[in-house]
Amino acid sequence: MGFLNFTWRPEITPDEQAFACMKAAIAGGATRWSTAYAYGPPDNPGAGLQLLGRYFAQHPEDAAKVTLFVRGCIAGAPPLLRPATSRAEVLASAAECAALLGPNKRMDIFGPARMDDGNVPVEETAAALRELVGRGEVGAAGLSEVSAETIRRACAVVPIAAVEEELSLWSTEILTNGVAEVCRENGVEIWAYAPLGYGFLTGQIRRFEDIPEGDLRRMLGRFRGENFNKNLDLVDKVEEFAARKGVKPAQLALAWVRAHSEVGNCGTIIPIPGTTSPAKVEENCRPVPLSAEEKAELDKILASISVVGHRSVPEMPEIC
Repeated sequence: MGFLNFTWRPEITPDEQAFACMKAAIAGGATRWSTAYAYGPPDNPGAGLQLLGRYFAQHPEDAAKVTLFVRGCIAGAPPLLRPATSRAEVLASAAECAALLGPNKRMDIFGPARMDDGNVPVEETAAALRELVGRGEVGAAGLSEVSAETIRRACAVVPIAAVEEELSLWSTEILTNGVAEVCRENGVEIWAYAPLGYGFLTGQIRRFEDIPEGDLRRMLGRFRGENFNKNLDLVDKVEEFAARKGVKPAQLALAWVRAHSEVGNCGTIIPIPGTTSPAKVEENCRPVPLSAEEKAELDKILASISVVGHRSVPEMPEIC
């Protein structure tokens, strides 16, 4: 489960509702949880970590049930963010994130939200993560939105437990750019964020106006202008396929992501959808089998459609 939606949107989700989602996730076996230091409003970028701190203070019995990946090493406040991945910055960020999270849950995996390519060598960042793991301050090292070469270089310094990358029916780059292959070779889990295309692939967003004012998705390239209407072609085909199969479009999209684990050059790929609805958490956790023939049919649909627009916010650093 991804935690962006709880504290990033204009209206922060009440604790009672967010906690119900977390309980539903554990009950459904969705125990890989991902958050980041910047998941909060400009005046409180640590709000997402504080939310988890309150949850584990109230439910300390759940701490051992969850593998928590915290992405930090971010300077500034939303939306003006930049990577901060020098040794000193990595160590300081880990300490700050741990303090925000509180004493009831350790960061099982910690790493930078983005690398500072061109300014800080990958090896320096990875060595700092190795220090944190060696001192027992975090359980393991992780990375996010990185290239195959960066993963390879980091793994030469410290074992990488997980890498967060975007993967969905409309974002398939990691399957062909070497990322999935290098993760398989090095035993690195891929945590696939935005597996539902930020909700677009669920079919519940049919017009740009369906997105609330102030919502991050209004800034994403694929939701803007003519891109929105052109990308609905993929949504329509996913909806049609899901209806024939008797499942929800979101379930079909998640099944397609899961189907890549141990297939071809892919290793373990785990989708981490985000939602603020306990019922949707339960729906996302419900396993939907996808045969090789059905996956091939979906792949054929993808090959026939050109998704248009920047997958992030064109004007901002890609820290999400």
